[in-house]
Amino acid sequence: MKESILFKKSTEKSPFLIAGPCSAETEEQVVETAIRLKATGKIDLLRAGIWKPRTRPNSFEGVGEVGLPWLTKAKEITGLKTCVEVANSKHAELAMKHGVDVLWVGARTTVNPFSVQDIADAVTGVDIPIMVKNPINPDLALWLGGIERFEKAGITQLAGIHRGFSDYSQSIYRNKPLWQLPIEMRRLRPDIPLINDPSHICGRRDLLLRVAQKAMDLNFDGLMVESHITPDEAWSDAAQQIVPEVYAELIDSLVLRERNFTTPGYEQSILQWRTEIDAIDAQLFSLLSDRMKVVKQIGQFKKTEGITILQNERWNRIFSESLKKAEKYGLSSEFITNYLRAVHDESIDNQEGIMNS
Repeated sequence: MKESILFKKSTEKSPFLIAGPCSAETEEQVVETAIRLKATGKIDLLRAGIWKPRTRPNSFEGVGEVGLPWLTKAKEITGLKTCVEVANSKHAELAMKHGVDVLWVGARTTVNPFSVQDIADAVTGVDIPIMVKNPINPDLALWLGGIERFEKAGITQLAGIHRGFSDYSQSIYRNKPLWQLPIEMRRLRPDIPLINDPSHICGRRDLLLRVAQKAMDLNFDGLMVESHITPDEAWSDAAQQIVPEVYAELIDSLVLRERNFTTPGYEQSILQWRTEIDAIDAQLFSLLSDRMKVVKQIGQFKKTEGITILQNERWNRIFSESLKKAEKYGLSSEFITNYLRAVHDESIDNQEGIMNS
């Protein structure tokens, strides 16, 4: 894959910065936002929603094609490259016709391979940079599949956008970050730049810095932040947008760390710790293997005696006691909860295999 404009930074530590309003509302709003963002010196790409796929009808769904010349004007005045979300081939064709520099595929579109392929067919032979947001639901295969469809269409400048995932459980976030998924994306596709979208993860401006900082600490390549000249009056997603000057303060507040290690003696120092971690992991794997051997013995006993696999009373007791132990050992309840559920699921699968053999 050739070097993408989405991956170019002014320095090794600087993230690629995308900013602009959730929705293009008027020509004056788009142009003034662009001018004020340009003045911050902290923007590489101007974003604005032209078509807004909404969950329910009768919501503001964007101004449509009429807003594309506004982006053209903003680009002429500021020199900023522009990007818009496209949900079908017609959107893509219109955006390219008006000189939009980068297209992104939204979460509601990524979830539908037919829609992604429709867009991929429209850009075949053009090689315009494309950014693909993660699907609404936590499905890494769909996210990867969206990127792969554009690769097959000949697109070489690609990036993934992490905007979080819908989840019905209670959370302070509009969309749960589920950081393990973009981390796995990075493991599988280290060649694809990853952009974090804290605006859609947070859904509220007071959490933006927390999420943006974590993205930087996890070595994301850039940020996409929604910025509006009068955010409280925005026609969509008002609570998560910030004025350009506050956006600049947010970027200045980030602690940007080196992507590569340059400290003398670093390799030798960290090698010792990594060797220690490898030894501990080996012990953990051995203990987990021993645990599953006992689980299988219990499974055989339950089969012989005609006892059900799930014993709710014991499971509830183990769960409750383990959470208390986690606090004692300085382990987060979330981590232990995930660990316990994973081990319990594996134990049930092992015993089910014995029961039905």
